[in-house]
Amino acid sequence: MGNPLLDMSATVTMDYLAKYNLKANDAILAEGSHMPIYGELAAKSDVIYVPGGATQNTARVAQWFLQTRHATTYVGCIKDDEFGSKLRAACAEYGVRAAYLMNEGPEPTGLCAVLITGQDRSLVTNLGAACVYKVDHLVRPEIWELVEKARFYYISAFFITSCHEAILKVGAHAQASADPKVFAMNLGAPFLCQFFKDQLLAALEYTDLIFGNETEARTLAEHAGFEEKQDVAKICLAIAALPYKRAASGKRRTVVITQGADNVCVATPEDGSLRQFPVPPLSVDKIVDTNGAGDAFCGGYVAQLVQGKPLEECVRCGIWASQLIIQRSGCTFPQEKPQYS
Repeated sequence: MGNPLLDMSATVTMDYLAKYNLKANDAILAEGSHMPIYGELAAKSDVIYVPGGATQNTARVAQWFLQTRHATTYVGCIKDDEFGSKLRAACAEYGVRAAYLMNEGPEPTGLCAVLITGQDRSLVTNLGAACVYKVDHLVRPEIWELVEKARFYYISAFFITSCHEAILKVGAHAQASADPKVFAMNLGAPFLCQFFKDQLLAALEYTDLIFGNETEARTLAEHAGFEEKQDVAKICLAIAALPYKRAASGKRRTVVITQGADNVCVATPEDGSLRQFPVPPLSVDKIVDTNGAGDAFCGGYVAQLVQGKPLEECVRCGIWASQLIIQRSGCTFPQEKPQYS
């Protein structure tokens, strides 16, 4: 579950950025003055549409590895408009089952304008309908049936601002299930760890698996009152020790913190110890776009997890996926099937 966005990617001039007072390498939420951008991009012959949004990216990457149509299901809110139709078509092409709520209000399908100038990307996001998801949709029989059939759940903390109640409901279902089910969350962004700390901590109580990067981890440590606020390895262990619904049964959660080109830190559930996995070097001149790297890591990781692969393989696949994605423009794939072994 998450905030579905349709990425609209096109090359523009520096004059175009200046027209809207945008920076060449920045990411902002759209204001009223930016709204014409989306129509202007749609009129360009070279515009590329790619399903976006953090959780949807992860679902598509996992789907790409699994290669079984509808192995993944994605829930979020869009509008039944031109861009919503493109988003549905793109998900169908990638094999992701899209179980969208169709917004009946005025908010349009969420869009992210990806304005390319050389190697720089200026991102202008209008969340639109993504922000108005309602838990009423989740409990509809045809949607809740999909929840019940699933064995693994993945939600980014970005969804806290849309429907915190839905996160807690899925988490509670996963914990209460007689069958072993895994509930995973991503810390999302530093501002969520700061301004939505209480809601995030409440959701994390249900999590068996937590993903994040070093900036998010340090921000959570600062605002959640951890004793250690800088050492990522120690923070990783502290996150693993947060209140956990399954702790009474003697279980421990897994926490995975990425650090870009530095080691991936993992608090393991076996004995609560910390493991570190090196990231193979990648030449800087091969990097095209770092957007979606964390989403791709999670997609590669969970694709192996659902197949019962060991921790080492999950991390290795996550690193491989993230390094592949940053060598491409947007969260896209070079071929129909991954050349991963």
